[in-house]
Amino acid sequence: MLRFSILLFTGLALSCTSSPKKTTKETPLANQKSIPSEDKIQVLNFATFHMGASSDANTVEFDEENQKNQQDAKAIAELISAFEPTVICVEVPPSKNDELNENYRAYLNTPEKASTYYGEVGLVAFEVGRRNNIALLHGIDHKMEYNYRINSELINLLDSITYNKFQANPLASVQDINPLEEEIPLVEKLKRMNHPRFLDFLITANADILTHVGTENGFEGADEAAKYYQRNLRIYANLNRIPLDSSDRVFILSGGSHTAFLNGFLKRSLKYEVVDTFDYLK
Repeated sequence: MLRFSILLFTGLALSCTSSPKKTTKETPLANQKSIPSEDKIQVLNFATFHMGASSDANTVEFDEENQKNQQDAKAIAELISAFEPTVICVEVPPSKNDELNENYRAYLNTPEKASTYYGEVGLVAFEVGRRNNIALLHGIDHKMEYNYRINSELINLLDSITYNKFQANPLASVQDINPLEEEIPLVEKLKRMNHPRFLDFLITANADILTHVGTENGFEGADEAAKYYQRNLRIYANLNRIPLDSSDRVFILSGGSHTAFLNGFLKRSLKYEVVDTFDYLK
């Protein structure tokens, strides 16, 4: 596709040299208008750690049954509610939407009783939905396995130096904003989790570092990383399945690496505009 585009551009350039010059003045690309912000759908794309059971390699210590933790999660929901979402999307597969909303309705009936459904979904998203009179929540997750530990299954002849250096101290580049640090308040953990530098780190740690793993002429690590990119693209596609218009305001609550990938997709989108998370984490 790229080769075709280059050849097409070359052909056009050659044809222009043999044609009369146009007298009409073309608008420079830099001056061409983009889609007005008011026509785009506002999105609060919010990263969290999993507040319940998780298969993630690194997890934040959080007892979802602890009353103080439940109160702190509700306080976070109150902050997020200032965004006034009309649509809420969570890290639950669409196939479980009925189960998701059955649990959500149960919470609406007894909001004084904390829900721990999918951890942060029940503790945060349900309360945000209740405060904003939202009838239904949308699951947009897409489960897809990939072999993060591919390095242990082969002799890495691609770039073991870079890979091993990273694995020796994965958090070295983000030590000052490490959300895994103990004894910091929940709101501070989430501020760190949503920091742009930490979100970039999550893409490196979950996918890009694997491009340094492979046999002499193979792409084993890159192929596994591609599966994680594919999973997140499918999550984004699930978001795009939801009927929305420019009056909607979408709150997405998911694990940090999914937020990181979605940020990239959303910021390049013709349809969505990402709001600043830190406007709602004060």
